[in-house]
Amino acid sequence: MAATIPPSSPTHATPPPPDPQRTAEARAAFTAHLTSIGNSHISALEQRVGDIRSNSLAISKQEDEIGKQTKKLADESKKHQKVADDAGAKLKELGDIQNWAEVLERDLLVLETAMKMGEGEEDGWETEEGEGEEVGGGHAVVDGVGDAKGKGKGKAEEEGGRKEAAVEA
Repeated sequence: MAATIPPSSPTHATPPPPDPQRTAEARAAFTAHLTSIGNSHISALEQRVGDIRSNSLAISKQEDEIGKQTKKLADESKKHQKVADDAGAKLKELGDIQNWAEVLERDLLVLETAMKMGEGEEDGWETEEGEGEEVGGGHAVVDGVGDAKGKGKGKAEEEGGRKEAAVEA
């Protein structure tokens, strides 16, 4: 005897045929949900993109302004350098003039000392070389640079056409 399974007791259930209206509603709900998720992410990204673009424009403007200011600063720096160079040259020239004046003053002191020594020999002043005669303990000393140093107070008097020096110690 062969056992047959009656067709009324299915071991495998077949799904009912899809309802087109219900499928359309499910599809629309799923699409709306995906669109909602996408829009929330897109709006955040669009906001970020807008911020990045506006910041990029602001940075470009600032770069242009910094370039202009840098050029102005370089021009001012060149002007200041020129003024500093001119001032340095004038200071150097002033230093040269001061040096020249000091040399001239030293030469004049040497000449003055030489003249005093020449007059001093006639008047009885003693020099380093021992020339002349000493009068009243006073003497003139020449230190090689042209400075004359005398001790005591000297007074020249003329007697009988000859000058004589008197020194008070």
